[in-house]
Amino acid sequence: MDELNAKAEDPSLWNKPEAAQALMRERNRLDASVKAVLELESELADVRELVELGEADGDDALVEEAAQTLAALKRRAETAELEALLSGEADGNDAFVEIHAGAGGTESQDWAAMLQRMYLRWAQARGFKADLIEEHPGDEAGIKSATVLIKGENAYGWMKTESGVHRLVRISPFDSSARRHTSFASVWVYPQVDETIKIEINDKDVRTDTYRASGAGGQHINKTDSAVRLTHEPTGIVVQCQNERSQHKNRARAWDMLRARLYELELQKRDEEAQAAEDSKSDIGWGHQIRSYVLQPYQMVKDLRTNVETSNTQGVLDGDLDAFMAASLAARVGGEGEEAADEA
Repeated sequence: MDELNAKAEDPSLWNKPEAAQALMRERNRLDASVKAVLELESELADVRELVELGEADGDDALVEEAAQTLAALKRRAETAELEALLSGEADGNDAFVEIHAGAGGTESQDWAAMLQRMYLRWAQARGFKADLIEEHPGDEAGIKSATVLIKGENAYGWMKTESGVHRLVRISPFDSSARRHTSFASVWVYPQVDETIKIEINDKDVRTDTYRASGAGGQHINKTDSAVRLTHEPTGIVVQCQNERSQHKNRARAWDMLRARLYELELQKRDEEAQAAEDSKSDIGWGHQIRSYVLQPYQMVKDLRTNVETSNTQGVLDGDLDAFMAASLAARVGGEGEEAADEA
């Protein structure tokens, strides 16, 4: 903080606006982290005094209140500890979240829509902002695919743990015989690239297609080819945007997404785990899932990477994902630490 404050006071800092903005963002991030720790220390001291006061007066209710406050402080401290470990190059960035329905028609498309709702609820609970970039509705219900941009501190650091195939088991609301169905949908997360990360793309390598944005119709139906699809031919990466009203804005957003995908591809080359996740993305089915959501014949959500599970299935589908994310993140960080120790 002292180093960044000294740089912030340098009059020549704003001669390079992009570098200045990056420095100010880093200073604000550290400032928030320092304040969070100081608040925990202050509240912990208050709890100690409360316990001493309750014990001195024989006030069991006061001691119990202090114990509940202490438990809440412990949860906050554990979350802060994990966030402090989000040290990846892009962990602090916003996150693009792609959701694709697997084979299975309406059932899988409905499951994909349920996942989209789950992540929107999670983002809302954290105070993050979510922008819908593109969405292809299902034939009868749900969605075939969607892309959402989640904006918030460490959005990518948290959301990257969700990449993989998600499996749902339930009694199908679309089956007149009320049989149990298994559905799959894939989630892929990649960071939004900011101005501090330079990605060079040869225009000749990118094919641009325009098409009419899908919508509900009526008097506001899109009558022009405003939606944009970009295909990076050397890698086969395809991105598309249809949420903006003009083709110009959709094109700009699609280029942002393409730069982000290519940056993520570079990160994968240095991260074997992320590469394995990318490989599994090609098959949305058995043997590739990271988490199972069982609604019938019993209630259970289980992460197959960390074995974290809960019977509160409705809470999870309403966005209560922190326990799964925290366990997966801790496992990642632990693995990286073991690798570093082995190398040493």
